Amino acid sequence: MEFNHYSVMLNETIEALNVRPDGIYVDGTLGGGGHAFHVCSHLTTGHFYGIDQDDAAIAAAGERLSVYGDKVTIIRNNYCNAKAALAEMGITGVDGIVLDLGVSSYQLDTGERGFSYRFDAPLDMRMDTRQSLTARDIVNTYSETELFHIIRDYGEDNFAKNIAKHIVRARQEKPIETTFELNEVIKAAIPAKMRQNGHPSKQTFQAIRIACNRELEVLKNSLDDFIDLLNPGGRLCIITFHSLEDRIVKTQFKANENPCTCPPEFPVCVCGKASKGKVITRKPILPGEKELSENSRSKSAKLRVFERA
Repeated sequence: MEFNHYSVMLNETIEALNVRPDGIYVDGTLGGGGHAFHVCSHLTTGHFYGIDQDDAAIAAAGERLSVYGDKVTIIRNNYCNAKAALAEMGITGVDGIVLDLGVSSYQLDTGERGFSYRFDAPLDMRMDTRQSLTARDIVNTYSETELFHIIRDYGEDNFAKNIAKHIVRARQEKPIETTFELNEVIKAAIPAKMRQNGHPSKQTFQAIRIACNRELEVLKNSLDDFIDLLNPGGRLCIITFHSLEDRIVKTQFKANENPCTCPPEFPVCVCGKASKGKVITRKPILPGEKELSENSRSKSAKLRVFERA
């Protein structure tokens, strides 16, 4: 199927980036190239670098951005390696960075990718198909305690303990191979009266996907690098889709704005940790009513922006 991903808060993101025609810009989650296309439309002598680990995204974005010719460089990699990958190309400073942390509609709606509980498919969930670890490996080899922590911490599911117990019990009979097999296990672990609000597998599937792709670890380990990569006045714009991501972004933006570790009673700073910039969004920017009516997947999105000093 065609690679499709609704560009969440497109106008708000482009406005927040404050694109300069001669600037250098990076999209660490290129996807289908929606945000990228509009960034490139503002460039004259500037250059755009798009990064994604999904080969389908690389192909789709490459085709979409081909109209911009040599103003565009596309890199297949995880965005946590962006700083090193750009350095290899001689790029040590950029004027803006975008991260849209949402799973693409293509990934969710292509059944064989195994991201969705809506399609019967092998348990996969890899954003980078070159990666060896799959959702099947997690479900069938992780301990009950590990599964409990993943489902509780990443899925924030109140029934995490019981779901983990049911997964371990079911796989003793035979390996859990498909999304629908996992659905049945999860359904059995949740009381019938609690299955009325949305699909019972939603939170567990989210949790396993996050664990499989190390999503929170990658985000946490990348933010300081991205801020260091910004030129003075450059901006980092991040769109998150659940509270765990948003908490990491909010916390690390604040720490980079005010890194001082001196006790509050000290009259002057002696730790020597200088601010790297300022948080532009004291409160996150949220999707407007029009966007919410067009794309229900936008409802949990939050945009936060940091500007380099």
